[in-house]
Amino acid sequence: MSISGETLMDNNESHRTAVISASLSDRDFLRLSRLIYSECAIKMPFQKKIMLEARLRKRLRELGMYSFREYCDYLFSEEGMGYELTPMIDVVTTNKTDFFREPRHFDFLARTALPELMKVHGAGTNRQISVWSAGCSTGEEPYTIAMVLNEFRIKHPAFHFFILATDISTKVLDRAIRGIYKEERAETIQRALKEKYFIRSRDRERGLVRIVPELRSQVRFRRLNFMDEDFGIREPMDIIFCRNVIIYFDRPTQEKLINRLCRHLIPGGYLFMGHSETLSGLNVPLVSAGPMVYRKPL
Repeated sequence: MSISGETLMDNNESHRTAVISASLSDRDFLRLSRLIYSECAIKMPFQKKIMLEARLRKRLRELGMYSFREYCDYLFSEEGMGYELTPMIDVVTTNKTDFFREPRHFDFLARTALPELMKVHGAGTNRQISVWSAGCSTGEEPYTIAMVLNEFRIKHPAFHFFILATDISTKVLDRAIRGIYKEERAETIQRALKEKYFIRSRDRERGLVRIVPELRSQVRFRRLNFMDEDFGIREPMDIIFCRNVIIYFDRPTQEKLINRLCRHLIPGGYLFMGHSETLSGLNVPLVSAGPMVYRKPL
């Protein structure tokens, strides 16, 4: 069966109802959960069966399919692995973020991490400082980092930087690259920063704002799967934000991932984690530097 071209159509209303009301069997859920874990190490326990079923219903409708069994048979085919695997992962991954989420982290970044890295390593002056937003979702985090670094540069004119932002979902990366958001998403940002770094839509009824081109150009977005053997990152990182990501992985995967991130982090570099995450019990080369902020020893 080929679905890479035209979407399958059927005028029979009973078939349409079957698509909407079809249930995901335990067998097919296990097939999907194993695939999701093997591809991106996201845990999908049986309690999440209803959630997965709800998220995949849209894919069934878009592909004109009548059942989850039909969808799974296609997904696990050679053609499905080529065409449908990435859209399926896009649907499964959770993408919740905000501008200046966990604001204490950005205070620490501006007041402690950047001055320390500049003083000890010449980061940002003798060489550009490199920051990685790992699991960037729709872009709010890397654009927030860019605002903080730009404001820091006002006080240190020679300061220069590089920001890499990655995510496994191509759908959220497309949104991040566009940098267009609902106006209420920016409500918590200081007025001076909003006026400097956002453009309001000419059509006020649309209620949209967009990141200014200068800020968008300072962030390089690309897709990255944490389960890939090679991240393809050659630049040593001074700072890594990997917040609210490892909570979706089991403990062995968490330890493996953090150690891989540390290999990209310079000695003395900082790793920012989410408030609900802990490195307790993990064998990783990091020491605490603040609330959910860790540093790789010199």
